[in-house]
Amino acid sequence: MGFKIERESDFGRLAKIKTKSGQAMTPLFMPIATRGAVKTLLPTEIKRIGFEVVLGNTYHLSLKPGTELIKQYENGLHGFMNWGESILTDSGGFQIFSLGERAKKRFGESGVKLTEKGVYFTNSENGDKHFMRPEDSIQIQLDLDTDIIMCLDECPPYPCSQAEAKKSLELTTRWAKRCKEYFDQETKGRTKRPLLFGIVQGSNYEKLRIQSAQELVKIGFDGYAIGGVAVGEPRGKLKKILEWTLPHLSKNKPRYLMGLGRPEEVVAGVFDGIDMFDCVIPTREGRHGRLFLWKEDPRKLDLSETKDFYETINIKKAQFKTDLAKVDEHCSCPLCQNFSRAYLRHLFDVNEPLGARLASIHNLTFYFKLMESLRNQNNEQ
Repeated sequence: MGFKIERESDFGRLAKIKTKSGQAMTPLFMPIATRGAVKTLLPTEIKRIGFEVVLGNTYHLSLKPGTELIKQYENGLHGFMNWGESILTDSGGFQIFSLGERAKKRFGESGVKLTEKGVYFTNSENGDKHFMRPEDSIQIQLDLDTDIIMCLDECPPYPCSQAEAKKSLELTTRWAKRCKEYFDQETKGRTKRPLLFGIVQGSNYEKLRIQSAQELVKIGFDGYAIGGVAVGEPRGKLKKILEWTLPHLSKNKPRYLMGLGRPEEVVAGVFDGIDMFDCVIPTREGRHGRLFLWKEDPRKLDLSETKDFYETINIKKAQFKTDLAKVDEHCSCPLCQNFSRAYLRHLFDVNEPLGARLASIHNLTFYFKLMESLRNQNNEQ
């Protein structure tokens, strides 16, 4: 298990990340399989597109169906969802805080209470009370038998004061150290162990981002994620956060930008040196009839020269009712090779679930081809 950089240039890093379940080329994008499934799609469809890593959610899977059931399957979550490739699981921290508001609306209180030992929270679906320590988050992910495990962190909202952000990141750092100690203890002697990533926090404050990165590197992880960049802050802040953070992360370890982003954000992130991405955008947008289309053949695209390389359409609009053209003439996905815009609009118009499936497959194919184009562009320089 590990990470090997094959090429580094102005177009980013070309590398291989090896986990206990397989190997993947970076830069890579991970489809979201929150509850053990990429919404509406089969694992074979995800694999056929070309993806080698998906992302599961510790918070949701631990609450339903629970690790006791998943542990009964060979290879844990892999066997449960019939996915033979790599799985990254987030720690659950973001969901604990973000779903607190939903719990508050439904049950009168969020139940979220931070302590040094861990965090109390309320299940946003049924109101049950729970407590999670950093060690608990690691153990849940070990029970799920996933390949890349994330430390439990506190993800502060935007905006927050510098004092609040500092207090938060210092707690995150102490928790990260506990996660690492527990992980090392529980995986000692294993020939095949997961990779453990720390998460950089610090909100929109330069000194805090640098402090967080330096402290995590000192603890020592298999990779480093940049968190707290999809919590309502202005999108323009992202470039600065990367400028502050990346120089202080280990160069020979994977860098993961959590929760972003739109295609142009992914391109900018790769050029800045990010290796891994995840986002709900391709599948969520697809389920609502919004599709990403290439403006030209992605195989001939110079992404360093143009940011205007795609467009989006809402297939539900009346203008597509009689449009017999392919959804995207530059796409080889099952939707674009077999059906027209008019047919896809009809599926959404009559609430036929096949529409959401086809649109999701198309958008994920777009994102995979984007990553492939970025890798090829780097490799050809």
